[in-house]
Amino acid sequence: MEYTVKALAELAGVTPRTLRWYDQVGLLKPLRTTEAGYRLYGPQQLDRLQDILFYRELGLDLAAIQAILDDPAFDRQAALQSHLAELKARRTRLDDLILTVQRTLDDLKGGTKMTDQEKFEAFKRHVVEANEAAFGREIRQKYGDEEADRANACVLALTQEEYRAWKALGGEIHTALTAAVRAGADPAGPEGLRIAQLHRRWLSYSWESYTPQAHAGLAELYVSDPRFTAYYDWEVPGCAAFLRDAVRAYTRA
Repeated sequence: MEYTVKALAELAGVTPRTLRWYDQVGLLKPLRTTEAGYRLYGPQQLDRLQDILFYRELGLDLAAIQAILDDPAFDRQAALQSHLAELKARRTRLDDLILTVQRTLDDLKGGTKMTDQEKFEAFKRHVVEANEAAFGREIRQKYGDEEADRANACVLALTQEEYRAWKALGGEIHTALTAAVRAGADPAGPEGLRIAQLHRRWLSYSWESYTPQAHAGLAELYVSDPRFTAYYDWEVPGCAAFLRDAVRAYTRA
């Protein structure tokens, strides 16, 4: 069965304008175009649109999605398994947050008191599970299950103050990267090295030990994996590459 732009838009819950834009940028080309200029979409295009919408739900930008789907090594079944795992993780996170809110209300009403650790447990678990769903496979392939599990355990063991400091430092790094790229700063210059030092401090919250080689290897993933790139480039393109180059300079110094 073939669908026009209007019919596919209604089926998928998107706008015709969205489909035309996807065609224009090469993300979703129609199966064929009639002599009258109407775009027609077949089964393969429907599957690709579903994949696009799955990745959009995960927060990826269109460039990152296109890079993933056009990769010759893309495995749709593996991708769907990953999506399923992420959805289940989201459901678990929501259940945890609901329970935390309920326990907090009970505490406020004079019921069972929550410890400071319990107040932030759901949030830390959310960070670990989100990172695992998005990047776990790549991290485990590069560093092994033992290192990945150790890093997750470090995050879960953070105190309230450490967790706040870790999140604040992550925000500081993003802000600094954005400003540096906009200013055309040199990654190997003073600001680049400062950002690399901040990044090393940020890693110390989840790494038991540090090596320049591991730091540089992780920074390479920020550019080689489009999902990492999308995370750092969500506001200003080039931030992931700047961080990679800054870490390279820092670890070679």
